[in-house]
Amino acid sequence: MTKKIKKIGVMTSGGDAPGMNAAIRSVVRTCAFHDIECVGIYRGYEGMIEGDFTLLNARSVNNIINKGGTFLKSARSKEFMTKEGRQKACLQLKSVGIEALVLIGGDGTFTGGMIFNQEFDFPVIGIPGTIDNDILGTNFTLGYDTALNTIVEAIDKIRDTASSHKRLFFVEVMGRDVGHIALNAGVGAGAEEILVPEENLGLDRLLESLKKSKNSGKSSSIVVVAEGDKIGKNVFELKDYVEENLPDYEVRVSVLGHMQRGGPPSCYDRVLASRMGVKAVESLLDGKTSYMVGIINNKIELYPIDKAVKGHSDIDTELLRVSDIMTT
Repeated sequence: MTKKIKKIGVMTSGGDAPGMNAAIRSVVRTCAFHDIECVGIYRGYEGMIEGDFTLLNARSVNNIINKGGTFLKSARSKEFMTKEGRQKACLQLKSVGIEALVLIGGDGTFTGGMIFNQEFDFPVIGIPGTIDNDILGTNFTLGYDTALNTIVEAIDKIRDTASSHKRLFFVEVMGRDVGHIALNAGVGAGAEEILVPEENLGLDRLLESLKKSKNSGKSSSIVVVAEGDKIGKNVFELKDYVEENLPDYEVRVSVLGHMQRGGPPSCYDRVLASRMGVKAVESLLDGKTSYMVGIINNKIELYPIDKAVKGHSDIDTELLRVSDIMTT
C-alpha cells in the first residue's frame, strides 16, 4: 500500500441515517492506524464551502458508535450546486491540506462528489448512508437495518391496539421511490397487505384483500404503505376510501415519519459501517477515486460512483411473492 495521501476529510450529507457516526469513527481510526490526519467537515458541502473543519483523532470519536444521527451534522447546499460554490469548497480544502474526501450519504451526496471529482480531479470515495436502501451497487446501505427494526417494533405495538379495538391500521413508512422498507418491514411484522411504488395493487384489489381477511375471521388488520405508493394520493385518501366501501372497518392511520431515521444503530449497521470506513480510507491510499463502497453477498466491494447515482436498486420480486403467500 503506497501512502501518498497525508490528510483525508470526512463528511456526512443529506438525510441522516443510523450508522453514520460509526462510519465516521471507522474512517478516523483507519486514518490514525495508517498515520494519516483526518479532518471532520461540519454540515456537509455547506460546511466545506465555509471552511467549517475540525481535526479528528482516535479519541475524538470515543463513544459514538452507538449514537444515531451524525455528530458532524448534515445540511443541503444550494451553493455547492454551482461551479462557483464548488470552487470555493476546493480552495477551502486545499488551504488546510486536505487531499481526499470520504463522503457519507446518498444519491445527492454522491452526485455532488462525482462532479467535484470531475471538475477538480479531487479524490473521493463514497459510503452509502440512507435508510431507503435505494442505491445501486450495494445490498445494504447504512441505516437500513436499523430502520427496519424500528418500524417492526412500532408495528408490533400498533397491532396491540388494532387487535384490542378491532381496527384496520394503515401504517405509512418512508420510501418515496422504492418500497424496500415497506416490503421487508411488512413481511417481518406480519402485515395483512403491503403497498409499494413498484407494484400498483389497485383500490379494487385492496378492498378484495381486506374483505378476504375479514371473512377469514380476522377482526383487525395492518396495511403497510410506502409513502411513494401510487394507489391513492396519500394514505389518508386510502383511509377514506376504505371507510366508504367497508363500513364495518374502523380505520386509523399512523405515519411513522422521521422516527424511522433515529435511534442507536443495530449491530449489523455498526459492523457494516466499520467495514465500509476501513475500505474507503484504504481505497484512497491505493489511488482509487470516484467509487462507492458497497457490500455484495457479504463482501465489501467498490462500485463506480457514476453508476451508483444513475439508478435505484430493484425491489426483491421473490420477497413480493413471499408476501403474497404470507397474507393468505
